[in-house]
Amino acid sequence: MKTVEQRLMEYAAIDTGSSETSGLHPSTEKQWDLARVLEKELKDMGASNVRLSEHCYVYAEIPANVDGQPAIGLIAHMDTAPAVPTGPVKPSLITYEGGDIVLASGAVLSPADYQSLNSHVGHQLVVTDGTTLLGGDNKAGVAEIFTAAEYLLCHPEVKHGKICIAITPDEEIGGGTDFFDIEGFGADFAYTVDGGPAGEYECENFNGASADVKVNGVNIHPGSAKDKMKNACRIAMEFAGLLPDSQTPEHTEGREGFYHLCEMQGDETTATLKYIIRDHDSAKYEQKKEFMRACTTLINARYGENTVELDIVDKYRNMVEVINQYPDITERAFAAIRAAGDEPKMIPIRGGTDGARLSWEGLPCPNLPTGVYNMHSVLEYASVQEMQRSVKMIIALVTAR
Repeated sequence: MKTVEQRLMEYAAIDTGSSETSGLHPSTEKQWDLARVLEKELKDMGASNVRLSEHCYVYAEIPANVDGQPAIGLIAHMDTAPAVPTGPVKPSLITYEGGDIVLASGAVLSPADYQSLNSHVGHQLVVTDGTTLLGGDNKAGVAEIFTAAEYLLCHPEVKHGKICIAITPDEEIGGGTDFFDIEGFGADFAYTVDGGPAGEYECENFNGASADVKVNGVNIHPGSAKDKMKNACRIAMEFAGLLPDSQTPEHTEGREGFYHLCEMQGDETTATLKYIIRDHDSAKYEQKKEFMRACTTLINARYGENTVELDIVDKYRNMVEVINQYPDITERAFAAIRAAGDEPKMIPIRGGTDGARLSWEGLPCPNLPTGVYNMHSVLEYASVQEMQRSVKMIIALVTAR
């Protein structure tokens, strides 16, 4: 049997960065490279009903060996975030003895900047060379699910119901559930294995929307522009200035929501602002959307109708409203986390999750920890000891009660 760290390092070496601009499903051809590896590995370990869909979803099952148990789903994603270099990934395994870690590129991973390292002295860590992310988000989750699956297939004395496995593409760009076959997956409920530190359980997330602002200006030669020019860039800045500074990511934490300006570009004629809107509280989330509409109305009153065009699109909702209807799902997760040696901590996700969309589409699906830190960074790392505990957690999660 492969160890969980061996699997992570093998998967991490395969570049699977997704793309927000390709318009394809999956968004990048290279995700197929890992998908085919995972398909073969599941078949080789003896999983049932292994299939690779036309949109790069890998599905499999471990049949029940005892009656009267729910069908439990385990979900992770194969793609990695495109915001930082995604390959070639050169993972390495080190034993952390404290102090700074100097990576192969010369980049420094220091406990002065990343206090989580202080709890990992004596641990084995999987790190990058400092030029790319590691991809532990979410290949650690894939490795943990596969390691647990192989153990269960080799130990039929461990009694469990049907276990449903799915590895998805394009989660990092919000497309992980676009072609997810919930009915074919066959689970009564599921868990994404896509979290961070050991013990953290996540069953609530932001309500999330995108907000695209387009400013239509009028360009006139600046020498004769008085009372004629409508400078789209300046109007865009004026719009941005109406949004409260206190409600931005850099000024919020916990369950506090925000407006986040992700991108801006333009000239005197046309300017665009791309925002995301986030809030855990549904009422405050709706208020934020309404405030952006009010800002649009105000600017148009100043500069003329259709100067600003606003397009708000809801992306996902807070899954806590669904998960709270199924307390057994949380109780099972807490028992499994404790069985692995950790004390469960309920953490609100300051982001979105495939589990949120799946929950609202009829498959309750909170999130479990993987032992990965500094995600989406060239200083990302994974604790092998925490990954091993995640494997134990998964086994305990599906064991017959």
